[in-house]
Amino acid sequence: AVDPAETLAHYLTDGRGENLLVNGEQRHVVSYMKDFLFKPEQARTPVRELSGGERARLLLARVLARPANLLVLDEPTNDLDMETLELLQELVASFAGTVILVSHDRDFLDRTVTSVIAPDGAGRWIEYAGGYSDMLAQRGGSKLEDRKARPKADTAEQAATGKAEPAPPKVPAKKLSFKQKFALESLPRKIEAVTASISRLENNIADLSYYERDPASFQKTIAALDKERATLAALEEEWLELEMLREEMEG
Repeated sequence: AVDPAETLAHYLTDGRGENLLVNGEQRHVVSYMKDFLFKPEQARTPVRELSGGERARLLLARVLARPANLLVLDEPTNDLDMETLELLQELVASFAGTVILVSHDRDFLDRTVTSVIAPDGAGRWIEYAGGYSDMLAQRGGSKLEDRKARPKADTAEQAATGKAEPAPPKVPAKKLSFKQKFALESLPRKIEAVTASISRLENNIADLSYYERDPASFQKTIAALDKERATLAALEEEWLELEMLREEMEG
């Protein structure tokens, strides 16, 4: 969908000068191009002169320049060179919003995602914490492609006996992955630190004269407090999920 005669700079800025807005920040197009491994002199290069990997990086640059809190990627690693693949991995891992990623690249999933939604072979989809390897560990190490749906029971026999086919037994998970175990051990310290930060900020805004002395600083403190409270809620939720998973495995 890209005009092959269009230059990189023109494509990224929509022809609106030398700057573009990225995450609320004004960026010069050449500076932004460097983030995607392009050289400054390529700003005036026509798209038709780019390699396949360079075109992929250009499309990523275009997509990520647009304001969004949700990114959906369907097999994004297909036909990428190693340089672009590493860049994509870094961009996905650092994306501030939510990424829904469909991929057959297990190593890429292990390096980027925080949860995996996978079929269990019996018509259900289950969410697992961590990457692909973590999912396999929680399922007892079985491979997705080796899991087959149980054959359907004879419906006539079921009707005659009145007995439904028993549900497939759950495969017990063995233990937490190293990454999950480390998170479970380190999260309480993070929660304690954020809780202390919240307490300090709350003490600051409790001073009734604070707003009168410095309204701008007061508003910044309020914003920081909201951010810390959101962080605390996310950390507590992550710890609770991991603790429940640990208890389920050990139980």
